[in-house]
Amino acid sequence: MSYFYKTKGTCSTMIEVELDGNIVKNVKFTGGCNGNLQAIPRLVQGLTVEQVEQKISGISCNGRGTSCGDQLAKACRAAYEASL
Repeated sequence: MSYFYKTKGTCSTMIEVELDGNIVKNVKFTGGCNGNLQAIPRLVQGLTVEQVEQKISGISCNGRGTSCGDQLAKACRAAYEASL
């Protein structure tokens, strides 16, 4: 089942996250920088929610205090908690 997360403070506007338990199965971004948003989902596929949080939570883009990666970490956590 897909979980849709509305991003805050980034060029991307939405992240669709699909988990298998706490494992990231699929990620799709709406909007944002095309190259990065193709690479990020490939890099996190197969990781646990916790691993995604450890690797990319807290990354800031251009002083915004967040980034697409940071928002993805939040989206993964929200998707996991919604599945419980």
